[in-house]
Amino acid sequence: MATETRKESPHLKRFHYTQDVAVDKPFNWQQLVRLLEYLKPYAKTILPIAVIAMLVSTIVRILVPILIGTVAFDMAIENNDANLLMQLIVGIAILYGLSYIGNMIRIKYVNLLGQNVIYDLRKHLFSHVQRLSNRFFDNRSAGSIIVRIMNDINSLQELFTNGIINLIMDVITITTIIIILFVLSPELAAAVIVIIPIMFYISTRLRKNIRRSWQQVRIQQSRLNSHLNESIQGIRITQSFAQEKENTEFFDGVNTDNFKNWKNATRKSAMFRPFVEMSNAFGVAILLAFGSFLIINGNVTVGVFITFALFMNMFWEPISRLGQMYNQLLMAMSASERIFEFLDEEPNVKEKEDAKSLDDIEGHIEFDQVQFAYDEERIALHEISLEMKPGQSVALVGHTGSGKTTIANLINRFYDPTKGAVKVDGHDLRDVKLDDLRQKISVVLQDTFIFSGTIMENIRFGRPDATDEEVIEAAKVVGADDFIQRLAEGYETEVEERGNILSAGERQLLSFARALLADPKIIILDEATASIDTETEVKIQKALKRLLSGRTSIIIAHRLSTIRDSDNIIVLEHGKILEQGNHDELMKKQGEYYGLVKSQFQMLDDL
Repeated sequence: MATETRKESPHLKRFHYTQDVAVDKPFNWQQLVRLLEYLKPYAKTILPIAVIAMLVSTIVRILVPILIGTVAFDMAIENNDANLLMQLIVGIAILYGLSYIGNMIRIKYVNLLGQNVIYDLRKHLFSHVQRLSNRFFDNRSAGSIIVRIMNDINSLQELFTNGIINLIMDVITITTIIIILFVLSPELAAAVIVIIPIMFYISTRLRKNIRRSWQQVRIQQSRLNSHLNESIQGIRITQSFAQEKENTEFFDGVNTDNFKNWKNATRKSAMFRPFVEMSNAFGVAILLAFGSFLIINGNVTVGVFITFALFMNMFWEPISRLGQMYNQLLMAMSASERIFEFLDEEPNVKEKEDAKSLDDIEGHIEFDQVQFAYDEERIALHEISLEMKPGQSVALVGHTGSGKTTIANLINRFYDPTKGAVKVDGHDLRDVKLDDLRQKISVVLQDTFIFSGTIMENIRFGRPDATDEEVIEAAKVVGADDFIQRLAEGYETEVEERGNILSAGERQLLSFARALLADPKIIILDEATASIDTETEVKIQKALKRLLSGRTSIIIAHRLSTIRDSDNIIVLEHGKILEQGNHDELMKKQGEYYGLVKSQFQMLDDL
């Protein structure tokens, strides 16, 4: 992060950015080739049309100066041939007409090409990110991921819409003009183009600084997006602690850093055009001085001199664009590095090529000497073995950090065990298809996520082919139908991101309906009733019996009253199983579970 002159309070130090660091690297041609591979699907359709149209307009632009200089001046005007001059005017008008049509087609198809490539690239990146493992998201903020899918890919738009075709056009133009100039007058051509190597040398020297500057811009944008995302999602906490001023001060700092990095990168990029114009001025001076000398000595004609003068404007224009193209390419490479970093990210949880289908299961779960660690210093589970029989209700209890949610995550195969194996119906989860497994499992979390859309669409999320009647029936079973019917549009009511128009209890009821509609064989309730008041909880206990009936259920709860009827209660502490059994058995043992129950009821008595 850029050094800040402002004073930071401890509050501001809550933000840490460790993922994005600007690094000096040589220009990666392999990466550019990889980027251009996204043009392959259009290599036989859109791209050829754009290239042909570009060639037509380029040929016309090169022909016109030759016709004006060598034909108009050296032939028609020199010989007072009005008829030839008139034919030339008509011919040039026709050529410009062709150039207009060619440019119109080129602009249309290069934009179509660019938009298609950007669409494909963004789709590819989003689809890939969707398949990455939880560890990937554990280490990155939502804002940094969003900025790569949106901003970084948008940075490539200019490259694909204009840059590539313009690059081809400018290279062809410059090469052809140089050849023509040497054919017309080798001496004058050699004198005029001597400045080109100097210009490219200067531009190359600036490459490293410009590249690093644009890297820094992308990094700072990612930080800005991360802070915005966190600030908006945590606005209620910010307001409840009256920290708006501190938040604004921090935002101002990040925003200032972003502004400074943009200014720095833009300033360095802006140096290219003045260099090109300065080179153009030297070229014009050489043309006037040496060209006049050659005319006086009869080595070149006035028409050739005029052709050189006309080509000078055409010559330096593509040189200028190539300088801008180089900047554009540096920006694109900076963005593509970050995009390919994500695309090269491999899921920690991989599906084997010969993974077995899991068409139907009974819901028999086994943990065989399972050890799991989020990192080397933090072991979450210590070689535990347990069994969850089909249709059994299993409760996981223990203090925070005891390993309850880790067990649920391993059943979903969000992570793989460090040692041992997790099995469903005797199948090691590493041997089965991920989609097949997760379609057999429904998860209801404490913090239920509601997507933007209608109530109907949110319930149907886990089973898109469900009918409206099935959706409504699922809502009725869990007791959600009552409040849905009271909404203005009923099941067609639009809910915004995270369902902010609904109460926490209502969002939880929707998640129950969503889980029931998916008809899973295994259901995981992770503090699922924590956000529901006691009265509502009593109402849905019957619905839960319907939801859990015939299914293997894993219930994680701190509120022990909700798991009294579980078939098996597993007490965890620091990733180890202390004891297990049903409620009555564990109470008779007067062990850890007994102590948890007593302490919880003691707290209630104290209230």
